[in-house]
Amino acid sequence: MAQWIDACATDDIEEEDLIRFDHDGHTFAIYRSPDDEYFCTDGLCTHENVHLEDGLVMDYVIECPKHNGQFDYRTGEAKRAPVCVNLGTYPVRVEDGRVLIEV
Repeated sequence: MAQWIDACATDDIEEEDLIRFDHDGHTFAIYRSPDDEYFCTDGLCTHENVHLEDGLVMDYVIECPKHNGQFDYRTGEAKRAPVCVNLGTYPVRVEDGRVLIEV
């Protein structure tokens, strides 16, 4: 059964950036968009399981730090090779300055 997990404070993430969040043996990446919205994806690249936390965030794209594959973090869609498998995405809501994800 899905549940909402308190992941971080909204101020923990700079605009156009991400943070890593680990919960129950799973790694997530939580993003803050240029429009001040929050999104959550799996935290590991689907190409070689590299942590995305050190990747470059530009607009709505996360670039993997290892082979420069890109994903749209709003949808998880793989956008540039070598990645070809989409990232999993998770619902996000903000309450009282906290970012919650549904897992």
